[in-house]
Amino acid sequence: LLSTLTMAEPDDLYTLRAQFWMGHYNLCLDEAKAIARRPMSPNLKLEREEFLQRAAMALGQFDKVVNAAAAPGASASIKALGCRATYETSSDDEGAKQQVIDELKTLLADNEASPSVQLTASHVFLQAGMTREALQCVHLGSTLEHISVSLQIYLKMDRLDLAAEQLSLLKQADEDSVLAQLGSVYLAIATGSSTAADAVHHLSSLSEQYGPSPLLLNLSATSHMVCGNFEKAEEALDECRSEFTGEDVDTLVNTVVCYQHMGKGLAAISPILAKLKTSYPNHTFCQGLERVEGAFEREALKYKVAA
Repeated sequence: LLSTLTMAEPDDLYTLRAQFWMGHYNLCLDEAKAIARRPMSPNLKLEREEFLQRAAMALGQFDKVVNAAAAPGASASIKALGCRATYETSSDDEGAKQQVIDELKTLLADNEASPSVQLTASHVFLQAGMTREALQCVHLGSTLEHISVSLQIYLKMDRLDLAAEQLSLLKQADEDSVLAQLGSVYLAIATGSSTAADAVHHLSSLSEQYGPSPLLLNLSATSHMVCGNFEKAEEALDECRSEFTGEDVDTLVNTVVCYQHMGKGLAAISPILAKLKTSYPNHTFCQGLERVEGAFEREALKYKVAA
């Protein structure tokens, strides 16, 4: 398995990959443009284009990705990213979402489906709640990103033992890689308070080396909350709001959770919940909250006293 991984020595895309994986999407776009004229192999050129489109999508620039996928001569991997961009913008159109899933299955049916197509399909299947199908796309671990996604899927399934095996594979392939370090963070957080301090240490090292990002700050906040240090978590979330927009769904959800644990009242929490419901109505957090609120209202009606 490890001999098939395409990661080995640093190349022209080393910084590009690292910036994307840590959530520095604007820096990733800048790096992709800076190296565009460098001579490199066709495979690296295609990978550069893939990361360029993935970073644009992470920044909400879905039209750019859809247009790139529709361009003549677009590769299968770019077409798959176009499918994902379409899925992201079809939250209220179940028919369009199903069409995207069918298109991805068609791309996967090709015997020469690339690891990039498999990775994109896995991401979309996860969003669609198709955990089994998502794992099938990446379980062979043909790239570091495949192993990383497999690790996260096993955590989603509460199989920490299998996630630990994936982390071991990441470390065997490249112990110093960003994905291996992030994998250690995810597993440490999921394991609980006994190891969450290790996650804090890893994240501090990454932030010192590459600078903070919304992803790293939210992971730091989560790590501190698992440790029971809610003041530190609040500091990380405050930094995310001050240094970045602070309007992303992870920052908003983590802020709600942090405030609840700190005993802050509805005056502090309600505006954030309103923002979540308005901006991200289809997020699992909002959908879960809607179900709970609906159940509460139904129960409350049973005890309503007639005027």
